Amino acid sequence: MVRIRLRRTGKTKQPSYRVVVADARSPRDGRFIEIIGHYNPVRQPKVLEIKADRARYWLGVGAQPSDTVVRLLKQVHVLDSEGNLMPASTEPVEA
Repeated sequence: MVRIRLRRTGKTKQPSYRVVVADARSPRDGRFIEIIGHYNPVRQPKVLEIKADRARYWLGVGAQPSDTVVRLLKQVHVLDSEGNLMPASTEPVEA
C-alpha cells in the first residue's frame, strides 16, 4: 500500500517536514517514491506548500494519506471538509 505522509527533517527541536509518497512498509525517514511538498510549523506564519496536481494524482491511484496529511490537504483545498477529493480548479487558490 502506498501512503502520503510526513518525513521529518531539520535540527533537534526545530522540525520541518517533507510531504512524501512512500510505501507503507518503509520507515518514517526511509525510502520514498516522490516528494510532493513541504511543511514548516516552526516559522511564523507556518509554511505549507503542496503540489496539488501531484497530490490529486496519487490520491486518484489509491494512495492513502495519514491523518495529519489529510488535515494539511484540506488547508490547500485538495480535499473537502468530509475528506473527499475536490476537482482541480482553473484559478490558483491562496493558502
